Amino acid sequence: MATIRLGFGRQNFRLFKRSFLLLKLIAVVFAVLLFCEFLIYYLVIFRCNWPELKTPAYDGEQETLKPVLKAMFLADTHLLGEVRGHWLDKLRREWQMERAFQTALWLLQPEVVFILGDIFDEGKWSSSQAWADDVERFQKMFRHPPHVQLKVVVGNHDIGFHYQMSTYRIKRFEKVFNPERLFSWKGINFVMVNSVALEGDGCNICSEAEAELIDISHKLNCSREELHSSQCADAQPLPRSAPVLLQHFPLYRRSDANCTGEDAAPPEERGTLFKERYDVLSREASQKLLWWLQPRLVLSGHTHSACEVLHGAGISEISVPSFSWRNRNNPSFIMGSMTSTEYALDKCYIPFESTVLTTYCGAAGFLVVLILIHSGFLDSPFIFGCQLLRKFKTV
Repeated sequence: MATIRLGFGRQNFRLFKRSFLLLKLIAVVFAVLLFCEFLIYYLVIFRCNWPELKTPAYDGEQETLKPVLKAMFLADTHLLGEVRGHWLDKLRREWQMERAFQTALWLLQPEVVFILGDIFDEGKWSSSQAWADDVERFQKMFRHPPHVQLKVVVGNHDIGFHYQMSTYRIKRFEKVFNPERLFSWKGINFVMVNSVALEGDGCNICSEAEAELIDISHKLNCSREELHSSQCADAQPLPRSAPVLLQHFPLYRRSDANCTGEDAAPPEERGTLFKERYDVLSREASQKLLWWLQPRLVLSGHTHSACEVLHGAGISEISVPSFSWRNRNNPSFIMGSMTSTEYALDKCYIPFESTVLTTYCGAAGFLVVLILIHSGFLDSPFIFGCQLLRKFKTV
């Protein structure tokens, strides 16, 4: 009878050990998932702060503080479609962007968010149903409270390059995203350009795009009082402020040779010459934009890498890196504190993909060691330490 009880006791002990091991494995897996899929975004983005303006924002003689607008700028989200989008790739990279965006909204509380084109990866050829599915996913990922405005600039992957774009694709895009080209808030003018249409070949879409820009230029000149009052009678009143130019294609530059920073293009690629109308806008289109709009700042996307370039009379252009792990290991976005006369920009990195993968690999290794110790193939650290201590004492 005692032997039977002893057998049951050993069996219960083995069962307890297995259950305890299972609990430990579940706890480790849960902790790692919680850290890599949720907590790491808060820990990383929490370190970001809105930049401070260098000069006090006063409004003329009244010495009243100018309102400061908090704006976020991100680019090239490239939501995968039904053709090239593997389900695992979609799940992984879109979850990353969703968590990063939602965490940034919660922690940083921006007032407006601009996405600088290439929202989708397959908008240039997607069917009506595929487009509707992609839009639904985008609206879920980049959902935002009513007090936060989301503005989107069109990119070549949304409607196709010049030889692919059509009125149908442009209208389809504008039906989802507000097609306004000129947006003013807190005394700041933003001009959002369809840079794909600045081919300069006189096509109908290109001609309409240039006509819109000339009209915007006229309104801005009226706001600066550079035209006679009789020419501005019908012009929409705008804040007297040089605009911020937002577009997908960068203004013309030869290459990324002068770009620096950890999120710039790889050193071996920086010297590669850019192709006009494909990698960057043409010289002619770039000069027209600078002449017509006279912006104080330009922000663009498309290259997936960071760069800062000075144009003309010291006009700064910031190329915003891709927001997706699919395009780079270290995505980021730009944070801007802006008034009608001043601006300050800073960059906020989101978790590196390599950091998350390393954490998962380390956790997997730890689980393997835990299982081997339980199975008796490895001594536990405590027993191993005791054995070393005994050997040391014996010597």
